[in-house]
Amino acid sequence: MQDQSFWYLENVDMNGLFCANKLEGALKGKSFNSFKKGDYIYLPDQSSDKIYFIQSGKVKIGTFGDNQREITKAILGSGEIFGELSMIGEDKRRDFAYAMEDTNLCCMNNEEMKALMKDSSSVSMFMLKVMGSRVLNMENRLESLVFKDSRSRIVEFLVDEVEKKGQRIGYEYVLRGFLTHQEIANITATSRQTVTTLLNDLRNRNIITFDRRRLLVRDLDALKAEMV
Repeated sequence: MQDQSFWYLENVDMNGLFCANKLEGALKGKSFNSFKKGDYIYLPDQSSDKIYFIQSGKVKIGTFGDNQREITKAILGSGEIFGELSMIGEDKRRDFAYAMEDTNLCCMNNEEMKALMKDSSSVSMFMLKVMGSRVLNMENRLESLVFKDSRSRIVEFLVDEVEKKGQRIGYEYVLRGFLTHQEIANITATSRQTVTTLLNDLRNRNIITFDRRRLLVRDLDALKAEMV
């Protein structure tokens, strides 16, 4: 199953827009950056003046709560954009961006992107959808935190990841690049122990199986039923 995120479906070549050498002269504000696994791309309170495109790799967007507990807001991969709040008045970063694996980024300063949005209705619409999608995702997460218990939140996250990024193989679905139990806990506002207990329970009932690199869903309908 392919990722259904809209940034892969819109008729806008964001890789070419941010990264292609043929645009080097036109996009003077464009730059290229490589980050090793474990590097921070930016931290809270740093200047918010660029927008980033992930050419390859994986980036975590998050913040620090009470007692410096890490709260994960999003995990993004190749073809996705982040740092977009700089376009709507964010002077300093509220979140951190962290390379979860070796990552290559292309970035553009805000003024350059604003000029492109002014000149291109396609780019403008694309960026509006990026921002709108992020708002909707945060609203959905807030509703989940308020109305659902920890078990339902974890299962909902697994189902969402599989439906967006999983590959169907017969009646099963495989999700590669599976997150650690702690990462799942951070993004679902639960504990690592709760995640581990639930995953082991689902595995014992032959609904899923997993290792450090992948999650295999043997029965997606049964997994969805766990959300009720």
